[in-house]
Amino acid sequence: MPERQPYQGPARKLVLAFDVGTTYSGVSYSILDPGEPPIICGVTRFPATDHVGGNSKIPSIVYYDQEGVPRAFGGEALQESVIERAEDEEWVKVEWWKLHLRPKNMASNHVTDQDLPQLPPNRAAIQILSDFMGYLFQCTKTYIQETHASGRDMWTSFENNIDFVLSHPNGWEGPQQTQIRRAAVLAGLVPDSPEGQTRIQLVTEGEASLHFCLSTEKTAGSFKEDQGIMVIDAGGGTVDVSSYYMTTSPATFQEIAPAECRLQGAVFVTRRAQQFLAVKLAGSKFGTPEDIAQMTSEFDKTTKLRFSNPAEPSYIRFGTVKDRDLAYSIKSGQLKLPGTDVATLFEPSVAAIIEAVENQRRLATSPINSIFLVGGFAASDWLFSRLQEHIKPLNLNFCRPDSHTNKAVADGALAFYLDHRVSARVSKFTYGTRCAIEFNKNDEQHKLRAASAVPRPSGRMVLPNAFSAILHKGTTVSETKEFRKDFITECAERTSCDMIATEIVCYRGNTSNPRWTDSEPGMFSNLCTVHADTSQVSKTLSPRRGFAGLQFYRQQFSIVLMFGMTELHTQISWMENGVERRGPATVVFDQIVEEI
Repeated sequence: MPERQPYQGPARKLVLAFDVGTTYSGVSYSILDPGEPPIICGVTRFPATDHVGGNSKIPSIVYYDQEGVPRAFGGEALQESVIERAEDEEWVKVEWWKLHLRPKNMASNHVTDQDLPQLPPNRAAIQILSDFMGYLFQCTKTYIQETHASGRDMWTSFENNIDFVLSHPNGWEGPQQTQIRRAAVLAGLVPDSPEGQTRIQLVTEGEASLHFCLSTEKTAGSFKEDQGIMVIDAGGGTVDVSSYYMTTSPATFQEIAPAECRLQGAVFVTRRAQQFLAVKLAGSKFGTPEDIAQMTSEFDKTTKLRFSNPAEPSYIRFGTVKDRDLAYSIKSGQLKLPGTDVATLFEPSVAAIIEAVENQRRLATSPINSIFLVGGFAASDWLFSRLQEHIKPLNLNFCRPDSHTNKAVADGALAFYLDHRVSARVSKFTYGTRCAIEFNKNDEQHKLRAASAVPRPSGRMVLPNAFSAILHKGTTVSETKEFRKDFITECAERTSCDMIATEIVCYRGNTSNPRWTDSEPGMFSNLCTVHADTSQVSKTLSPRRGFAGLQFYRQQFSIVLMFGMTELHTQISWMENGVERRGPATVVFDQIVEEI
C-alpha cells in the first residue's frame, strides 16, 4: 500500500480509536502534525495490567457500588484488594455487557439477555459503555502525558481538537450506532451538538480489520489487483466476516458481499464449558456453583487457549493437591477432560464461522483468493486448525497475520480514519417505507386486497400496507451514491402539510421485491423516521378539488437514502421556490404517504 501522505490540516490534531470489545478493550491514537506523515501508536500501559498479555488491552470489566457509581475498571477490577472490597461492600461486577447492546433481531436464537451476566439494576448498557469510554479516555490522556516528551504541553496543544473513531460489530445497525454516539456524549468525549457529532466516525470491526491487514507487512503482499479477500475478525463476543475486491490507481477496495456478524465469539465457548461442567459434576462434591465458577474461569484463562489436539486430554486446575474425586476424573486439584469433549465446546463457533465463510463465497461478486483471521479468538490454535481444515482444500490462502491479535481493530480503525480505502459497500438489507398505493383493478394482488381499499381526499382509492423499496439488498453503493423515491401526501387542511414525516423501514427477508408489509410482518422493522419542516412551501400550495368537490392539498417530496459510508443516512427532499431543500432524520410523526 502507498505510504501515508503528510497531514494537510491547519493545526495539530489528536485522533483516538476505541475498540470496546466484549472481553477486552484497547486504544490506538495518532497525533496529526501539519506537514508530517501520520503514525499509528497504541496505548500499551493501563492501570494494574502488568499481568494482561501485551498490556495493549484491558478486560472490559466494571465494578459498580450499590448506588450505581463505577468503582473499578479493567485490570484494576481484577486486583485482590478490589475483589475483597467488592465482596465486603456488595459491589456488582459487570462483564460481557456489550452484548446487551446487540440488535434483538440478529440471528442469535442461542442467546437471550438471561444467558448473559446481568446488568446492575440502575445502570443500562449504554451508561456502562459511556463510563467505560470515559475511563479509556482518561487512561489515554495519562499515557500520552507520561510517555511523550513534554507530554502535558503536547496534550494542551490538541485537547480541544480531538476526533474519535469508534468501532462496532458488523451486525450493529442504526439504533446501536445512535447509542454509541450518545454514549460518547455522555462520557464527555464530544459536546452534544451537530459539531460534536462530526468529530465521531463509526466503523465496523470488519472494515477496521481490513485496514489493519492492509497496514501490516505480513499481509500487504497478498493484496493484488482483481483479487477478492475475506477478513474474519473473531472476537470475544462476535465473529465478523467481510469480503472485498481491490482495484488500483488509486488503490481502493469495494465490498463484494453483505458483511456478516455471528454471535459465536470466544465467550460462548466458555459459556458452553460452564454448562458442560455443571452437568458433568452434578453428582460430585465439587459440583457447587462456586467450584463450577472457578473451573469456568480457569478454563477461560488457560485450558481454552492451550487446547489444540482432541486426541490429548485437557486439564482444569481449580483446587489444592488434596482435592480429589476419582469417579469424576478429579485428582490433585485438577479436572481431567477428554480432548474430544473440549473440541465439542468449540464446534458451534467453528460451524458458524464456516457457514459465514461459505455464505460470503456464494454471495461475493468476485472470487475470493485469500482469507485472513484476526481478533482475540484467532489466538486459539484449535480454531485456526479447524478453519484451515475446511479452507485448505479450497485452494485459498489462509493466515492469521496479527502477532498481537487483540490490536487489529483499534489499529485498523485508526487506519480507516487516515487512509479510507473502502470506496463502496453492499447493502445488507432492503430499505424502504410503508406507504399506500393506488388501487389497480387489473392487478391480481390488488384484487385480493380490494376490501381494504380506502379513499383519499382526491377521491382515488388506495391500498394500505404497501412497501416501497428504495434500496435493495445486495446493492453495491459508492460513497457518493444517493437512492431516492418520490411520494405524495394529501391533506384536507393546508396546515397539515407543514410537516412531512415518514418511517424508514428495513426488510430482512429473502423476497427480492417485497410489496406488502403485512405478508411477512416479522421481516419488517422500523429503522428511523425522517421528517422535514415544509411550512414555508405549504403556504404556496394551491387547493385542489377532489371527491364530491371537496377541497384538498397535495404535497410532493422525495425520500433520499445515502448508504455509501459506514452509517446509513436518510433525508427528506422537497422543492421550495424552485430550490431543493432537505431535512434530517429525527422524530416520529404519523402521516399517510403514497408511492407515485
